[in-house]
Amino acid sequence: MRRSSHLSGSFVVQLLSTLAAVDLGSNSFRLQIARVEGDQLYMLDGLREPVRLAAGLTADKYLDTEAQQRALVALGRFAERLRGLPREAVRAVGTNSLRVAKNAADFIPQAEHVLGFPIEVIAGREEARLIYLGVAQGLPQSKDNRLVMDIGGGSTEFIIGNGLTPLKLESLYMGCVSFTRRFFPDGKITKQNLKQAELAARVELQIIVADYKGQWQQALGSSGTAKALNEILELNGYSKGGITREGLDKLRTHLLKVGDVQKLDLQGLRPDRMPALAGGFAIMYAAFCELGITHMSPALGALREGVLYDLWGRFHNNDMRDVTVRQFMQRYRVDAKQAERVAKLAAVFAQQFFGTEIGEADLHTLNWAAHLLEIGISVAHSGYHKHTAYILANADMPGFSKKEQARISLLALAQRGSLDKFQGQLNFPVGGLLLHNDPSADYVLIMSLRLAVLFYRNRSDSELPAMHGRFSGTKFHLSIDANWLAQNPLTETALQEEVKQWKTLGVGMQVVAESP
Repeated sequence: MRRSSHLSGSFVVQLLSTLAAVDLGSNSFRLQIARVEGDQLYMLDGLREPVRLAAGLTADKYLDTEAQQRALVALGRFAERLRGLPREAVRAVGTNSLRVAKNAADFIPQAEHVLGFPIEVIAGREEARLIYLGVAQGLPQSKDNRLVMDIGGGSTEFIIGNGLTPLKLESLYMGCVSFTRRFFPDGKITKQNLKQAELAARVELQIIVADYKGQWQQALGSSGTAKALNEILELNGYSKGGITREGLDKLRTHLLKVGDVQKLDLQGLRPDRMPALAGGFAIMYAAFCELGITHMSPALGALREGVLYDLWGRFHNNDMRDVTVRQFMQRYRVDAKQAERVAKLAAVFAQQFFGTEIGEADLHTLNWAAHLLEIGISVAHSGYHKHTAYILANADMPGFSKKEQARISLLALAQRGSLDKFQGQLNFPVGGLLLHNDPSADYVLIMSLRLAVLFYRNRSDSELPAMHGRFSGTKFHLSIDANWLAQNPLTETALQEEVKQWKTLGVGMQVVAESP
């Protein structure tokens, strides 16, 4: 066993001998399994399924039935390989297609049921961070800045980093599958549609050109498209090593000469890569032109390796989510002492209310939320909980999934004021994402935060009475020293108001004054 700090909280986590990452990409689904040996990860096994999820996105951004079925079949195969691994040893992430699909909230529970593990949808810049982490872990030390480019099925990530530290992160809405569907739907390659695809990619790249061009000394291409292009260029004599501008020009000439993807006879071109080759090539060619790339080497790591290293870090006091919370506290000038008071007291209440059912993930969520409750004050004190909730739902938060951000945002919104906005249920859309948590767990976390904020309203280290709470699932029971309540009438009044607020949710709350 190993103890992990996680800010003010203190949680015990099990060191695991095997970790697994599942990458639900827009082109391929990938599974990577690694063995943990001390401070090293050794890749054991990997599976790839060419699901082409992005090809199933309709014009109005819904995943069609066929794409969903391909995905579920692939996840069923992964589930067999993952059988027996504990929940905390596996992390599954969804990328661009699941970010943009309007029916993702309906599909993901089905996918989780088949896979047997939770699926997190991650933001574009978080995907970029994880890609760079996976690439950087496999590179020798260097003082040079590196550009990492990852062409996925629905998005392309660009990262400039130094060592293990990403310096610039960007995710652009263009991918090999989506571009192939848009510009080469019948597999035909002409001067006109190839030029249109390249120009569309160059327009997207204008967003980052000023910040990226000339800011690195080495360029690396991660994931399948870069590796496929590298093999094609080398095996067909277009390049002596890596992806070069000269080699891409020669391949471009060949593509136009043949004019049909199905008729290409290129060494190194696998059948499963053929359908998305034209779109991926156009994006790569445009990047070379706009960013001034002359040579790109294939990278060994990619998103799945980054997910593994990030997961490994969570068990070794190196959780990126903790780093992000600290950075947000500094950026928004949070009163750290007050945040610490609220976090500690909220944890005490949660442990009492949860009892033996307490979960480590819930405690982490509560702790992060408690430290971030007041970031909205930097916008305006009036209604600051609403500003906080908006920031947490929409900001780039490295290490956090969209669902984690949505849940913390919910807790921030519910920390004070009326609860009638949560009538019916707490599983409502936050930041465009539907939560699928157990409502009773959300009740406990919200109650714990509201009570902690209430008791520390004076923002000082005042002595609090002995208190004990319990929760039946439908009713909270809180016992407090009667003498203390008599001496603190404002707090007693506030507690009675809490009773009324929870009644609007159909949840009972009883405050009992106990004689010493």
